[in-house]
Amino acid sequence: MSPESERSPVTPDAAPPWLKPLVHNARAVKQAYRRRVPAQLLAMVTAANAKAALTGAGRDAAVLVLFSGPQDSESGGLPDDADLLVTVRASTLRHHAGQAAFPGGAADPGDEGPIHTALREAGEETGIDTSRLTPLATLEKMFIPPSGFHVVPVLAYSPDPGPVAVVDESETAVVARVPVRAFINPQNRLMVYRKENTRRLAGPAFLLNEMLVWGFTGQVISAMLDVAGWAKPWNTDDVRELDEVMALVGHDDTGGEAQL
Repeated sequence: MSPESERSPVTPDAAPPWLKPLVHNARAVKQAYRRRVPAQLLAMVTAANAKAALTGAGRDAAVLVLFSGPQDSESGGLPDDADLLVTVRASTLRHHAGQAAFPGGAADPGDEGPIHTALREAGEETGIDTSRLTPLATLEKMFIPPSGFHVVPVLAYSPDPGPVAVVDESETAVVARVPVRAFINPQNRLMVYRKENTRRLAGPAFLLNEMLVWGFTGQVISAMLDVAGWAKPWNTDDVRELDEVMALVGHDDTGGEAQL
């Protein structure tokens, strides 16, 4: 599908068997996301969303949630080599510097919908050939207060998306197809909070070798694991401050299955 138009609707039936539980329950992701957000933080997000709606300050955006892997697996479940496309924003950026994210961004005036936005932005950030990708579903719009974006995650699949890489080093530091098993591995999971906030506002995160996936992206991935039935029990009492955990990124002791 070309990012130049919104010609092709989502095609959930094109999902491989292992991805269908997530695709067919895509609307449940936002509910699972909200269950993981601390009550105090959820109240803050709800209030900020209402204010943005009244003032018209919110901007539309979309991100690409791309799963890759074989159509079938020997076990019938999640293939060992299934992966998820994730980027890390450049450390020099003004907003969200060094933060892991799905490729995506704000809608342009010429965009014909969230699928178009997600594919266009992913192509610009990672060089991915969007004609290899099949959009499967759009998740419910979610509001991110720090940026003021109303974000639609676009769930997509490709058996082989081809090469991906950093296109603009001033915007992106890392582009990686991260094994889904690295997110599932309980040893890579923890809760993270900002120094200016409190431990009560901690959210789910994933400590991998090249990145810490937290915030909006960490919450969405955590919710998807729950909805797909892939999540394993993990230590939600492991609560750490953001800067403390970021200092561990790039070290070899961040978790065995987190190798990228």
